[in-house]
Amino acid sequence: MKDPSRHIQKILVEEDCLDHPRTRRILQAAAGVRQKTVPAGWSLGQRAEDHVGELSAGKRELLLCRNRGRFFKPCPATREYRCCHYQVLNIGMNCPMDCVYCILQAYLNNPFLSFFVNTEELFSELEEAFTAEPERLWRIGTGEFTDSLALDRLTGLSRELVPFMAGQQRAVLELKTKSAVVDNLEGLRHNGRTIVSWSLNATDILAREELRTATLEERLEAAGRTAGWGYRLAFHFDPIILHTGWEEGYRRTVKALFAAVPASSIAWISMGCLRYLPPLKTIASRRFPNSRFFYEEAVEGLDGKARYFRAQRVRMYRFLFDLLASRMDGSTCLYLCMESDAIWREVFGFTPEERGGVPAMLDRSVFGIG
Repeated sequence: MKDPSRHIQKILVEEDCLDHPRTRRILQAAAGVRQKTVPAGWSLGQRAEDHVGELSAGKRELLLCRNRGRFFKPCPATREYRCCHYQVLNIGMNCPMDCVYCILQAYLNNPFLSFFVNTEELFSELEEAFTAEPERLWRIGTGEFTDSLALDRLTGLSRELVPFMAGQQRAVLELKTKSAVVDNLEGLRHNGRTIVSWSLNATDILAREELRTATLEERLEAAGRTAGWGYRLAFHFDPIILHTGWEEGYRRTVKALFAAVPASSIAWISMGCLRYLPPLKTIASRRFPNSRFFYEEAVEGLDGKARYFRAQRVRMYRFLFDLLASRMDGSTCLYLCMESDAIWREVFGFTPEERGGVPAMLDRSVFGIG
C-alpha cells in the first residue's frame, strides 16, 4: 500500500488534545474517518487482555495523544555489538503497516497506533540539545518506534521538521519508511540536512512478510523523485532473511535500486541479518501461521536475540557486499547493523575502529568530517 494511512478506520483523541492545532489538522485531513474522544491519559491505562489478538485491530485505529515523556533519546542499542550512536526522535508508536518480523509486536505494551500531537515540545527538546552541545555531530531518526512517513499525509510533520533541520549545520535527520508517502517533501528547503531512507528486501519477502507496505517499485520510484528534489538517500537491507532463492531475490533488488536512483545520491546503506527476541517468534507465529522463516536454524546472540549461525550470516553479508560495492559511489558508507568486530573483519576486511568507529564512518558520509 503506497499510503498506509488510508488503512486507518477510526481516530481516537484524548480530551486534552482536542484543541491542539496538530489534532485539528489531522482530523481535517482524515475527514470521513470515524472519530471518538477518550479521557486524557487514556492510553496509559490500556493493556490488552489478548495482546496478540489486539495487534491487528490496533493497526486500524489511530490514537492522538500527548507524549508525557521525552521525545529525544539515544537509540536503545546493545553494548555487545557495534552501534552507530543514532539519536531517536520519538514522534509516535506503532505503525499502520504490518511486517511479520516487526519487533514492536513484542516491544510495545499496548497495541495502539499513536501519534504525539504536542510537537512544540519536540522542537524545544531539539533546540535544547543542540544548544547544550554545539560542537557535537547529531544523526537523528524518527523511525525507531514507528514509520517516519506512513502517517505524514495526515500529520504534515515533515513539512516542519525538514525546514527546521535545514538550519542546523551539525545535525542531520533521517526519515525512514516502507511507504511511498513523499509528496510533502517536495519544494521544502532542506539544505542537505534531511536524508530520506527506505528499508529494502527481496521481492518475495516484501510480498509475503511486509503487509500493507509499498512495493519495491513504489519505494524506488519515490526514492528517485526525492533524489530529484536534491535530498540525499539511504537504504537499509535489514532484516536480511534466509529463504528459497534468496540470492536471486536480493540480486534483483540491488539491480533495481541502482537503476532507479543515482549512486551519488546515497549517503549510506546498512545490512543486518534477521534477529529477534524469543517472545517475537511466539507472537508472530500466532499472528502469521503461514510464515516459515522463524523456523530456520538460529543461535542465541550475546544480546539474547536469536540469529542465524555465524557462517550463514557472513555468507549473506558477503553476497550483498559484492553486489553493492560494485555499484556504490565512493562516498557511500556501507555498514553492518549490530554485528561484532569479528563479523566486520570477515565481511569487509577491517573493524570499525580501524576506520574511526561506525559513528565516524557515517559522519564522514554526510558531514565530510568525523
